[in-house]
Amino acid sequence: MRKIIIAGNWKMYKTIPEAINTVNSVKAGLHKVSDVEIVVCPPFTAIHTVAGLLEDSVVDLGAQDMHYETEGAFTGEVSPLMLKDIGCRYVILGHSERRAHFKESNDLVNKKAKGAVKFNLIPIVCVGETLAERESGRQLDVVRAQFAGTFKGFTAEDMEKVVIAYEPVWAIGTGKTATPDQAQEMHAFVRSLVQEMFGEETASGLRILYGGSVKPDNTAELINQLDVDGALVGGASLKAESFVQIVNAAVQAVVSKE
Repeated sequence: MRKIIIAGNWKMYKTIPEAINTVNSVKAGLHKVSDVEIVVCPPFTAIHTVAGLLEDSVVDLGAQDMHYETEGAFTGEVSPLMLKDIGCRYVILGHSERRAHFKESNDLVNKKAKGAVKFNLIPIVCVGETLAERESGRQLDVVRAQFAGTFKGFTAEDMEKVVIAYEPVWAIGTGKTATPDQAQEMHAFVRSLVQEMFGEETASGLRILYGGSVKPDNTAELINQLDVDGALVGGASLKAESFVQIVNAAVQAVVSKE
């Protein structure tokens, strides 16, 4: 069975004192969890502090973005080597907000994902359609194009080190959530794309997370879907109580599947 991941994306929120309070509360609420992988992704300014707090805990550390080069004259950027050095295990790449607000292309996300894999960071690579694309019936074509461009040149061995997050853009921060059936349909489609490009064994082992207004009360029914392997949580990860509740709901879903 693929191990469920619950990853919290804090986006551009939390000062260092706020990050400390949140992480300590998350650790206290989840110190006994073993059935689910837990990740928090603070802003860059808080990563070093959070890394120290997460030592010897069940919670892994992730970043929200990175440059694909090891070093260089790239003012304002952070490299995969720097993320490894500070203690990150995961990095979110190609988030819809990066694609929309900073015009990140599939080619750029491809370079970043290759850089992450090279340095043994686990990239959580995001794909997903806008509301207009879904309403026009183009969601499968959009996600297929994102997938093909983002993972161009990857080998099956590379893909085994990747996590994919399906995030319907129309459900991010809107309060709208894809229905369990909609989520399952797209997750199964993404898995079929992995199988087409990299084979059945790689596809069956690859974890696909759902991201889009995940809350404690919809976590279990999402994770109970066959091809949903966890969640990339945005707003609900900013409050320790709701994030802990989401993880606990995921744990209960895992137990019920066994």
